[in-house]
Amino acid sequence: MLTAKQSFVLVNCFCLFFSLQVTGTFAQNSLSGTSDSPLVEETVLITGRAQSLYRTGETTTGKLPTEPLDSSQLITSINEALIRDQGARDAQDLYRNISGVSFFSYAGVTARGFRQEGIFFDGLRGDPYVGFNVPQLFNIERVDFLKGPAGMLYGPGAPGGVFNYVTKKPSRDFYARSKAILGDNSRVGGSAEINGALPVDGLAGRVGIFYEDQETTRFNSERETGIYDLGFSADLNFATLILQATRYEQDQPGNRLRGVPHDENGKFITDIRWNHNEPGDFLNLESDNVQAILKSNGDTSVSWDITLRKTESEQEQKYHEPRTPVDINGDDTPDLMFREFRDQLREEENLTLGANLTWDADFDIWQNRLMVGYEFFDGEEYALLGAARVNSDMVQRYLTGMALASDIGPLSILNPEYGQSDYRNYDVIFRAPRLTEQTRSGFYLLNEVTIGKFIAVAGLRFDEFEDEFDGDLTDEEGPDSFDDDKLTGRFGLIYKINDEASLFAQWADSYEPQAIDSQAPARGGPFDPQTGTIYETGLKTELFGGRIQTSASIYEITRENILQADPNQSDDEDRLIAFGEVSSNGLELDLVADLTPNWVFTAAWAYNKTLITQLFEKEDGSTSEFRNSNKGQFANAPKHQFGFWTRYQVQSINTAFAMGGDFVSDRISLSGKKVPEYFVFDASIIWEPGPVDVLLRINNLFDREYAASGFLERTGHFPGEQRAVFVEVSKEWH
Repeated sequence: MLTAKQSFVLVNCFCLFFSLQVTGTFAQNSLSGTSDSPLVEETVLITGRAQSLYRTGETTTGKLPTEPLDSSQLITSINEALIRDQGARDAQDLYRNISGVSFFSYAGVTARGFRQEGIFFDGLRGDPYVGFNVPQLFNIERVDFLKGPAGMLYGPGAPGGVFNYVTKKPSRDFYARSKAILGDNSRVGGSAEINGALPVDGLAGRVGIFYEDQETTRFNSERETGIYDLGFSADLNFATLILQATRYEQDQPGNRLRGVPHDENGKFITDIRWNHNEPGDFLNLESDNVQAILKSNGDTSVSWDITLRKTESEQEQKYHEPRTPVDINGDDTPDLMFREFRDQLREEENLTLGANLTWDADFDIWQNRLMVGYEFFDGEEYALLGAARVNSDMVQRYLTGMALASDIGPLSILNPEYGQSDYRNYDVIFRAPRLTEQTRSGFYLLNEVTIGKFIAVAGLRFDEFEDEFDGDLTDEEGPDSFDDDKLTGRFGLIYKINDEASLFAQWADSYEPQAIDSQAPARGGPFDPQTGTIYETGLKTELFGGRIQTSASIYEITRENILQADPNQSDDEDRLIAFGEVSSNGLELDLVADLTPNWVFTAAWAYNKTLITQLFEKEDGSTSEFRNSNKGQFANAPKHQFGFWTRYQVQSINTAFAMGGDFVSDRISLSGKKVPEYFVFDASIIWEPGPVDVLLRINNLFDREYAASGFLERTGHFPGEQRAVFVEVSKEWH
């Protein structure tokens, strides 16, 4: 590993080289004429670079295929080129590229001030990763994040936004790629994929395989991932049929990971490699996904598509959960951590159907696009949850050297000794198996009208949802089933100032059904869903022939009907009440620019202030605080977030130098504890002599110790990854 001084010297040399190259390029451009043909050639190169390298144009994540300047929505698209240059392996590697999005936990993020965990694949509900597993990117062509409430487009969900992962599809264009990776922390892996036409006319196939094994920076922890991807497409004249099958496997010893203990200022009080888990703990996932897409061919006024997907997943966990930090020597710093052992099995089976019909028509003075759509989702989760509870006198026995074999020994925070407890001796008590079924169906209409420089879009959606529960809840504690319906909408207006700029404004709403175990009359239910609405306006540009592409927006999101513990109840009651209002106000700026023919720069900045704007008044006249908030501030909701990525190509040596940064301001944890700000940097060197490419990647360049997010006080803050270096060698065939 490099020392801090060596890192400082290396980075300064990199920056010096970078600045010399940029200065030389600017000088060369300034000395060249304004009417010579070489400049025209450079202009052509500049025009296409941002769009072809990092920028995605038309996208269907907003349902209707729309160019960015013609849409009233903000959608950040991260394409395969940016994923590759950043050496990204999973979703957590991408958040810096999305203004208003930062890490919360596992696959969850904070989006525009709100916790968001909903994930869609190819526009449909049904995530092959279960709860605590993070989506991998090997078989992903593009990641779209649609900002703000999207109830009319995607049904129930949080108001911060929606992630849509677009998978790689087979095509008749031949393409093959093989890749090998080697890095520190015993990182080793490789992948191979081939795509192209099959011997039978009209048929194409895709095969991909990915494997990687790596120790994490936490003690006892490791990640082993395998993805096996198969695709087949057939041209049926009137339509194209696409069949896909994907298997995901993840073995993660030493997981499920929580955080690291910290002091009142949010600083870690021990080595950030500290892990509450024993070497035998694990989190394993096996998931099978099959999908069929049938979509119309031809450039006609009527188009349609139907997608059917089935997912079966199994996630098994055995891990030690932090429970209570204990201060033994009285110095106000915890020395030991009480732990609880958890044995969990979750099995999920989802079936999703989506169908869309689009009609384009030209009525002389206006152009019209109408979409009619239907979605259906049926999901089952079987859960077997068990735990071995700590004994009240365990710490005393442990300190006096009389620990029993069946005890869950507390773990030293400063000097952990693993292997002193064996979960095979624990008395694990399982709850009754729990079976939860969710059914969601939605019918929607979306219409777009273009008259001159104005584009108006309006949509309505009617959803029906039903939750059924079969488990360890009694009739007094919760209902067996609950159903309801909801109408959501979206309205937007765009004014095309010219071909390079447009103003936009939108109103949209969303909803989230309350959990079924909260609907019992004994707890105050049934309750209406949580709701979210947005008012947003902004400006989008594609200046200088697309060389500079920007978006700027201001918004207000209001979230209502949030369930909280009834502040007027007695200690032995468990009643809930829906009250209050939360307002999220923000400003976001995004930029993708070709600074020179060889230099691309992207940046994403966001300011957000999320406040409680309406509180519940208690019987004594005082007001009640919201959960997960502290003096009006919400957990892991930073006021400022900034990310950038820049890539400079030195054509004479076929090498690109890239660097990025990720800044997140102060936050609070779920327990109201401070989570300090951080600013971390990464760098890549990409050598592309063709057909072999070499990527050298350094994550957390300065090896900064920081908290990526906060969680509960007893579980600590999630530490950010330490510096890691890896080399990736790949070869392509076309």
